[in-house]
Amino acid sequence: MSKLPLLTGKELISFLKTLGFIEKRQKGSHVFLAHEDGRSTVVPVHSGETISRGIYLFYINST
Repeated sequence: MSKLPLLTGKELISFLKTLGFIEKRQKGSHVFLAHEDGRSTVVPVHSGETISRGIYLFYINST
C-alpha cells in the first residue's frame, strides 16, 4: 500500500507552485501551469475529488 497521501487538484497546484510552476491560464476546471525551464502541465480541479496517486507520481517524477 502506498504511503503517499491523496491530494485534491488545489493541493497539487500548491505543491507544484513550491517547485516553481506558475498558473498560466484556466479553461473550465483545468488549470494550465508552466515552469520557466519549459515544462508545463495541466491539473484538473474538480471539487470533492482527489487526484490518483499514479497521476501525481508522474508530476513528481517529471521535476
